[in-house]
Amino acid sequence: MSAARARAQPHDAARERAYRYHLLRVATARYQRDPAHLEPDELGEAERQAERSLALEERVLASGEAIGVVISEAEIANGLATIAERYADAGEMADDLARNGLDEAALREALRRELVFDAVMRRVGARHAAVTDEEIERLYRDAPERFARPERRTVRHILITINEGFAENGRTAATARAERLAAMLREQPGRFDELARAHSECPTALEGGRLGTVPRGRLYPSLDAVLFGQAEGTIAGPIETEIGLHLLFCEQIHPAASLSLDQARERIRTVLTDRRRRAAQETWLAELERAANPG
Repeated sequence: MSAARARAQPHDAARERAYRYHLLRVATARYQRDPAHLEPDELGEAERQAERSLALEERVLASGEAIGVVISEAEIANGLATIAERYADAGEMADDLARNGLDEAALREALRRELVFDAVMRRVGARHAAVTDEEIERLYRDAPERFARPERRTVRHILITINEGFAENGRTAATARAERLAAMLREQPGRFDELARAHSECPTALEGGRLGTVPRGRLYPSLDAVLFGQAEGTIAGPIETEIGLHLLFCEQIHPAASLSLDQARERIRTVLTDRRRRAAQETWLAELERAANPG
């Protein structure tokens, strides 16, 4: 137990188990490790966050809004199943829980509490005022740059890696191989899918080298510069990056465009609704905080 934890007020057994769950959740979310493997400063921060999130959960669960919220066994079972998927088997999961001061019963109770908390927050968030068409139109008028769609390009590539440890992937051999493929593809660009599957050393080979539809700045800078200078339907390369030599096929150019109000309407409604939902939740939580700490 860390010094920060030792200074905390005594907890009854049920609250201690709930705290252990919060600590485990914070540690894995923030540091991708369980508490036992955190550095002392990391553990101290995780403990402080766990205490804060547990205190917030306790206030929400003690509120009038939580009265009557019922969580079904099926919902808890779904939560358990999701957690179980992270482990090789039930024994590994049980051992991990035990290392963190938990067992399945404690985990089930922690999940029930978490689900009640989420249900209450949804209920509170649903109280916001509905977004009107006038508000949607005002945002569209006032921030037109939000609804501009940049130029994008649909692209495939073939990767030939450079590795002097293998004769076929030494720089000279890899370059010659890439140049031969480039010459073939400039004559027959329709074979890109076939040749990518046969020759590319990137996992995208399984999809014919498809990288998808990308805006500027998504790829390596050297690839980005070439791709956005290509004509539609052309082959470029070899182009070298830190992972090897690439051939690029610019399949399609999607010009920059702006969304119309009708196209943007539901997106704007969602953004404003989410903003109001969060504001309603934050206001309610602040009221709970003031009630818990008057003056």
